[in-house]
Amino acid sequence: MAAFTPIILVHLVTAVGALLFGALALASRKGSNAHRLFGRVWVVLMLTTALVSFGIRKFGGFSAIHILSVVSILAVTASLYAAAHGRIGAHRRGMRGAYVGLAIAGIFTLLPGRRLGDLLWNAVGLA
Repeated sequence: MAAFTPIILVHLVTAVGALLFGALALASRKGSNAHRLFGRVWVVLMLTTALVSFGIRKFGGFSAIHILSVVSILAVTASLYAAAHGRIGAHRRGMRGAYVGLAIAGIFTLLPGRRLGDLLWNAVGLA
């Protein structure tokens, strides 16, 4: 199994942080100071996760999974723009969609054959 390089560790830590802070932002009262704080931290973590992913390449090139990083950057940016222009419905849909995309990507990283998945399945003795 390949090593967890520093860039992969940054990607992993920011993704897990984004899952946590995204959940807090979604659970908090919309428009509250807590929602804004959790949301801002989530945006930084999401954008960092997506940007850092471009440094993770198999065989030196980009893969189809990098499309998700581009989509995430666009979704978060468009959602911030929507909120700044009072289009709260668009903001809500975009942020929820980006969070769901993050969660789905997280689930796929736990599949056998992926670094984190192999670590998990070997640790529980199922691989």
